[in-house]
Amino acid sequence: MAQLFPYVPRRIEVNGHCLAVVDEGQGEVVVLLHGNPTWSFMYRNLISTLREKYRVLAVDHLGCGNSDKPQDYPYRLADHIDNLEGLLDKMGITRATLIMHDWGGAIGMGYAVRHPRHIAGLVLCNTAAFPAPRMPLRIRLCRLPLLGTLAVRGLNLFARAALFMAVRKPMAAAVKHGFWAPYDSWHNRVAVLRFVQDIPMGPRHPSWSTLVMIERGLNQFRQTPVLLAWGGKDFCFNRDFLAQWQKIYPQAERHCFDQAGHYVFEDAHLAIEPLILDFLHRHTET
Repeated sequence: MAQLFPYVPRRIEVNGHCLAVVDEGQGEVVVLLHGNPTWSFMYRNLISTLREKYRVLAVDHLGCGNSDKPQDYPYRLADHIDNLEGLLDKMGITRATLIMHDWGGAIGMGYAVRHPRHIAGLVLCNTAAFPAPRMPLRIRLCRLPLLGTLAVRGLNLFARAALFMAVRKPMAAAVKHGFWAPYDSWHNRVAVLRFVQDIPMGPRHPSWSTLVMIERGLNQFRQTPVLLAWGGKDFCFNRDFLAQWQKIYPQAERHCFDQAGHYVFEDAHLAIEPLILDFLHRHTET
């Protein structure tokens, strides 16, 4: 594990709980935001690449990775945005490029909408920050009362299945262990379940209004540098989501990796990393 992820995260108290953040390198700030059921381990290769020229902050959302995992906590979208806002404020970050995947998109764009002047650029990878028209059956099943809780927290099926369904190239055993490591018990899988339950599919959901607020604020970044790097074989955030982002940000640079799945940083990291480096060089360096 230490060989694949040789980073010692900082632990910073925000809103009464400690968030873990890998803080590597110096220079213009790049913030890496993961989704569910991953953690900053997903960005291990990108951290190594970017830290030579940039200050890289890879955040573990509350309940994820090396961050605290409180059991009696709402884990709503607004809470995660509040936590990111508090973290970056405590770290004195007032200008950054956000790199976002899965839930990291909604959380990161929620922060961006609140603080548009803090945003130097946006990199969006197999994610959304607007209501989705559909939910895959395999995710709907994990939201069922009792059965979903047993499957996700008891049997760890959501995280286990992702290691096969979210990639096109088989993972090495050590890499699988890296993804699983922080979610090795019922207690430690609390946020994995809460993220699944917090997907808002209609106005009655507690996070619906937060997501709609984010969607309404997306247009203010039409002059901001945006890079879309997409796994074309994603069963969840498919090409329809990519097309929607292109409508929102017609100025965006678009790259679709036809043979990559949802975990695009696993299947196509060797292709994505040069694109991100070039994007940062052109748009954030002064």
